[in-house]
Amino acid sequence: MKNGNNHNNNGSTRFILLHPYIQKQGSSNRLWWLLSFFSAFFMVAFLLTLIYTRQYSIPSSNTVSTAVSGIISSQSAVSKSVIDALLHYASNSNVTNHMTLPELKSVSDVLRRCSTPCNLLIFGLTPESLLWKALNHNGRTVFVDENRYYAAYFEEKHPEIEVYDVQYTTKISNLNELISTTKEQISNECRPVQNLLFSECKLGLNDLPNHVYEVDWDVIIVDGPRGYWPEGPGRMSSIFTSGVLARSKKGGSAKTHVFVHDMVREAERVSSEEFLCKENLVETTRWLGHFVVEKMERSSLRFCRGAGVSSSPSSSS
Repeated sequence: MKNGNNHNNNGSTRFILLHPYIQKQGSSNRLWWLLSFFSAFFMVAFLLTLIYTRQYSIPSSNTVSTAVSGIISSQSAVSKSVIDALLHYASNSNVTNHMTLPELKSVSDVLRRCSTPCNLLIFGLTPESLLWKALNHNGRTVFVDENRYYAAYFEEKHPEIEVYDVQYTTKISNLNELISTTKEQISNECRPVQNLLFSECKLGLNDLPNHVYEVDWDVIIVDGPRGYWPEGPGRMSSIFTSGVLARSKKGGSAKTHVFVHDMVREAERVSSEEFLCKENLVETTRWLGHFVVEKMERSSLRFCRGAGVSSSPSSSS
């Protein structure tokens, strides 16, 4: 029935059906080009909108999952922690107590310039925890948190994360007393250069694993413990400990970058001025203070070299 030499009615019918297509083939081609043009136009518009929107919002879980799948298929060497971070932020887009984009960029810029392997210490498990791990994927990242149960849960959920819990004995309501006592004992238990493992200073953390005190930390982020009510532990101890660890380094870079979040609060501001020093403050980005602290000689008995003298830090929003 489909023989090309058949001239019966079926063959005529087949010709009639094809005839309109032959007559309108030129129109169909033009229509196809118009559809292609508009499709390309809307695709470009969509991509531009997506790029613009990503600067101000966090993509949805489905969007990030699709992007991650594309990354995996094209670059098998991508770190798993990078993928975890992307998915984490996609599923926590409504979290309000996270750092702002400028604050995140301030930290990431330093981590990007940090020599490999970079040693990163973070006080506090926060919405940014997976991001810090991902950004320092070629280095060592250690977290310290006040909540032993959440620390255990977080480590179980993310086995690649190294996290330790610590018990804080301070209260924000005792801020002035703690600062005064520490300054009185600056030549003894609260020295700026020492191994805190053997210290009895009230602000010093001495119950972390031994190896934490032996690492030459390149970057320290203070974003914990909690400090938003009078009976809360505050960050006096984590700031003091950061200052001592930075000054007591035995190797590596002579400088340590210390970031303190929520600098607008009194406990963070006062403690930073006393133990990280205004002279070392190089930048403030919204609520984030960036200090660069140099190691000192073991005989040093004061935290701030230029007492009463401060530089003019740059400020960005």
